[in-house]
Amino acid sequence: MSSILIVEDEPKMLRLLDLNLSEEGYSTHTAQDADSGLKILRQEKIDLVLTDLKLPGMDGLEFLQAVKRSGANIPVIVMTAYGTVETAVEAMKAGASDYVLKPFSIEEIKLSIRKELDSRHLREENRSLREALGQRYDFRNIVARSAKMQEVLAMVERVAATNSTVLLAGESGVGKDLIARAIHQHSRRASGPFVKINCAAIPENLLESELFGYEKGAFTGAVTPKPGKFELADKGTLFLDEIGDVPGSIQAKLLRVLQEREFERLGGTKTLKVDVRLVAATNRDLRAALEQGTFREDLYYRLNVVPINIPPLREHPEDIPYLIDHFIARFGRESGKSVTSITPEATKLLMKFHWPGNARELENILERAVALSTGPVLEVGDIRLDVSPAKASPSAVPFPPEGVTLEQFEEEIIREALRRANGNKSQAARLLGLSRNALRYRLSKMGVPDEPGG
Repeated sequence: MSSILIVEDEPKMLRLLDLNLSEEGYSTHTAQDADSGLKILRQEKIDLVLTDLKLPGMDGLEFLQAVKRSGANIPVIVMTAYGTVETAVEAMKAGASDYVLKPFSIEEIKLSIRKELDSRHLREENRSLREALGQRYDFRNIVARSAKMQEVLAMVERVAATNSTVLLAGESGVGKDLIARAIHQHSRRASGPFVKINCAAIPENLLESELFGYEKGAFTGAVTPKPGKFELADKGTLFLDEIGDVPGSIQAKLLRVLQEREFERLGGTKTLKVDVRLVAATNRDLRAALEQGTFREDLYYRLNVVPINIPPLREHPEDIPYLIDHFIARFGRESGKSVTSITPEATKLLMKFHWPGNARELENILERAVALSTGPVLEVGDIRLDVSPAKASPSAVPFPPEGVTLEQFEEEIIREALRRANGNKSQAARLLGLSRNALRYRLSKMGVPDEPGG
């Protein structure tokens, strides 16, 4: 039985929470101020703290900091009014696990508590993981023999059993899609749908309708209503790939779905409820996006409940021989060719490569090698690596002309990218290696208006 400490100065609310959580099977302890709460923490074994941010004397934020200083490694959920969302974000930065906005339903509180207790259990199990990696984790279509990837799969197995939101981070080509599917397939939602959407591949003006759907007449061409990805993923898992490319206006709607499990279709007035487990992925540094102001802090903390970092292939090269065997067997079977193996010299060549495109690049190169092979064994001559051109000499490196500042030089490069992309901001962002939001941030600093559809 999990033990919960409730800190709330409003007697009626304290009593309501105490009764409902006790009926749920939790062992509850109550306090009407932070000092009393700290005293209970010193005397009792507590698994989770539920606290208001507005308390007499020491406020909820100071209480949270005191809990963390005490060394108690327990989740803390804060309750706050709509007008103090900024304070809730500060609490998340200070170590709070989650927050709920007043007025809330008891079911919402129960859901948050279950999620945090599940996550705590996951973290506790994972502490001994590095010492107990003698157990090998095996997932269909995922080749992972190295210690680093076995650690990732162990996290997948543990988080799959919960309903927690997962944020996958890693370079392009590391297999975030496969990991997301493995989480779904090993979860209680495995019989439900797995729905994927690549947020970077859909134009900004269409992304909202793709996610939330639309009603007839919502815009020109909307002749029939259409459900969005959230509706299609009901009772299953929704995988949001490249979450860092979601525009700010849609980030606010995503936050609402995560908090309240409800939304409206584009052009509609009916509120729809959904039961969706969210897995998000990014190949960008979302913390840098927070600093730039292109990604919402409150959404980041809602998404980053259980982070899983997938290492690039160059950090676990011992998996390369197993990946080679896996891909050769697959492409030999699919192409109907009799390719069954590879020479040690060709394997050595692949082992030495730095793989900027990770496992996806290795997959593409082996598919090409099998397709063009003339015998049953791949040789060095069959391998065509996509080697980048030699680096230019230092004298050829672009440098700002005399009298031009770095900032002015950057602005000129951005304007040139826009010219080459005929004003299309998404295409310009790709030319510059930026997300759309990062480009929008730079354009706003330049004073370039953010015209819709650009």
